[in-house]
Amino acid sequence: MSFDLQAIPVDPAASADLAAQQLEYRVLDPADTTALDAWIQADVRGFHHSRPRPPELEYDRRVMAERRVQGVYDAAAADPITPVATVSSWPTGLSVPGGRSVDAWAVSSVTVAPTHRRRGIARALMHGELANAQHAGAALAVLTVTEATIYGRYGYAPAAQAATVHVDRRRAKWIGPDAPGRLQFVEAASLREIAPALARRAVARTPGEVDRWPGLLDRVLGLVDPESDSARAIRLVRYDDEHGQPQGFVAYRVQRIPDEPGELQFDFLAAATDDAERALWRFLVEQDFVSGVRGTLRSVDEPLHWLLEDPRAITMSNVVDHLWVRVLDPVAALTARDYGTPGTLRIHVDDPLGHAAGRFDLTVGDSGRAEVERVEADAATSTRGVRGIRLGVRELGAIYLGGVRASVLARAGRITELSPRSLALTDRMFQAQRTPQLSIWF
Repeated sequence: MSFDLQAIPVDPAASADLAAQQLEYRVLDPADTTALDAWIQADVRGFHHSRPRPPELEYDRRVMAERRVQGVYDAAAADPITPVATVSSWPTGLSVPGGRSVDAWAVSSVTVAPTHRRRGIARALMHGELANAQHAGAALAVLTVTEATIYGRYGYAPAAQAATVHVDRRRAKWIGPDAPGRLQFVEAASLREIAPALARRAVARTPGEVDRWPGLLDRVLGLVDPESDSARAIRLVRYDDEHGQPQGFVAYRVQRIPDEPGELQFDFLAAATDDAERALWRFLVEQDFVSGVRGTLRSVDEPLHWLLEDPRAITMSNVVDHLWVRVLDPVAALTARDYGTPGTLRIHVDDPLGHAAGRFDLTVGDSGRAEVERVEADAATSTRGVRGIRLGVRELGAIYLGGVRASVLARAGRITELSPRSLALTDRMFQAQRTPQLSIWF
């Protein structure tokens, strides 16, 4: 998807809802730095972050220049220049089973000032973003959440979990295979040149990952404010395969007090091959003078448990829903991914907001590729011998990447089996070779 994000028309329904409360729904011009800086201040305030220092503010400006940025303004407020609500969004590729991607609409920066809560502002923003996504031609919308009780009402559902992994260094004896390549420390500037291509290859391996935008890599590598204490603490290690080709990297830091072992912490590891993933994990868990290793936003299905002699050296905490998916175009979404077994399944989708409602025949061949056809309600199609399920758009989003089994949702009363063995077929079809994961916030 390539187009002028600012040219998407403001959703008239959302604009009218807000105007009824004397609030203005506005798209920002990235070149208007005064308005953009005020928007950024409102955004960081909404997430309880500190006011950005000049390098951080300049970084935020660069990031937001690549997004569609919208704010809600109250002309009667003491500070009418600063919005009372914010949202940003942009088109992105979402990796799906089969090593492919689907056009998605990423939604971020959703805040409402505490002074303006419970006035339907968030509802207007979320409906507006669904309209933006459809205007952009996205098959689905995606977001990460700080609160899990808000977004289901707009058709989103958790589709990929994430966890914090802790490793007790004293008990971490490696029993996995040796990697054929080599590890080496590198500087941020040199790694920045190859990081985008490496990250893209790493993303393609796992369902649920999204494209890495340039600003994210600048932050991960400590290039936003290189002289800050946090940036100076970052160490970067690259893995090259036996042919000398870079295949992965990790950014980490060690938190410690004087004369005591520290804790190695990382929140970004990109591996384009299994060898790279194993080599980087081994590097992390075999560090000297650290008591443990802590990695955030890791997969709930890490191979690390099978690479250490004592799997109890590993504990997982903060296991949470992380990536939320909202299907908008079932035909495009279901066609984009590969499936685990051949077969034909009729899927009845209920969507209170109307975006994805309908009946769809999903036919998967021996190759795992699918054809999807919308079945009109008045079509004289026989259902004899056709396996089928009925589910809501939230449940479709939950099973889409293979992280949630349809049979589990049926046990919870969330999916209805319309013919015998349909759930078993759905489970087999929607299974993914790799557990879905999203390893970043956005």
